[in-house]
Amino acid sequence: MAGPAFRAAAVRVRTPATSANLGPGFDAMGLALGLYDDVVVRVADSGLHVDIAGEGAGTLPRDERHLLVKSLRTTFDLLGGQPRGLEVVCANRIPHGRGLGSSSAAICAGVMAARAVTTGGEARLDETGMLELASEIEGHPDNVAACLLGGFTLAWSDGGAARAVRLEPAAALLPVVFVPAKPMLTETARGLLPRTVPHVDAAFNAGRAALLVEALTRRPELLLAATEDRLHQEYRSPAMTESADLVARLRSEGVPAVISGAGPTVLALPADDGEADKMSQLAGEGWTANRLSLDTAGASVLPLHTGASGEATGGSRGTDGPDGAPGGAGSAPR
Repeated sequence: MAGPAFRAAAVRVRTPATSANLGPGFDAMGLALGLYDDVVVRVADSGLHVDIAGEGAGTLPRDERHLLVKSLRTTFDLLGGQPRGLEVVCANRIPHGRGLGSSSAAICAGVMAARAVTTGGEARLDETGMLELASEIEGHPDNVAACLLGGFTLAWSDGGAARAVRLEPAAALLPVVFVPAKPMLTETARGLLPRTVPHVDAAFNAGRAALLVEALTRRPELLLAATEDRLHQEYRSPAMTESADLVARLRSEGVPAVISGAGPTVLALPADDGEADKMSQLAGEGWTANRLSLDTAGASVLPLHTGASGEATGGSRGTDGPDGAPGGAGSAPR
């Protein structure tokens, strides 16, 4: 049986950073943030060429080992066959290994790009199928759900298949991320978690997670209480003491703050611009503070020549992210 046909034109995919867990929503909740990776993929006559700018340019492999390429290959297999060659250009802005979902961004970009360059790909792989495939590659659905759908997402597995719902986050949310200089592997953070937790702690988190849905969508004034957690952050704190200390300092000042994903980035949700301005003083040296917007669109196929905010321009997007955020690239999820 003949394999699929491929479009000759290149496609461009933009994928947002994500913050998972959000305190009590361990392995279930995610928030899409206005910091993006861009990928351009074109089917070629032969071979594989990968170009990387921004985060990871000096460390990421430029061959079949690249996570984006693996995601492309897996999706092409699902759609019926591989192209003869590929050209891939990555403009990476999401920091690596910081708990901002860069690996999810790479995976989702690969799935969407392969679908877009395959004739009939959209009909053969719908939104649910993309979520299932990306979650299978990633190993859990929380970051990929937020990356694909945008906004605030609740993810779960149903009989082994990933599922998610998207909720509209409150417009008043002001995400600020404090990114440390050193990365941390997700596997390291996960290895610190106990196999069991006390029933009272599980019950505590269930209540806080339910409250967090209300706080993130309608009543941000509840965020300080709603972001309390007893399931993972305390257990991981020995591996990221500076992050844990910053979370404690911010919370002591009444600022809702959590470890973003598996860390070590700290996500804060200040009440207003004035509170956001004061937080940098609490952080001290060694942190890069980025005030971000919320991403409500999720992963998108864009025109090839598009500016950082999505508007058409005369050239390709530069290496700065929205609001002047510095470059970053794929990190370990969560």
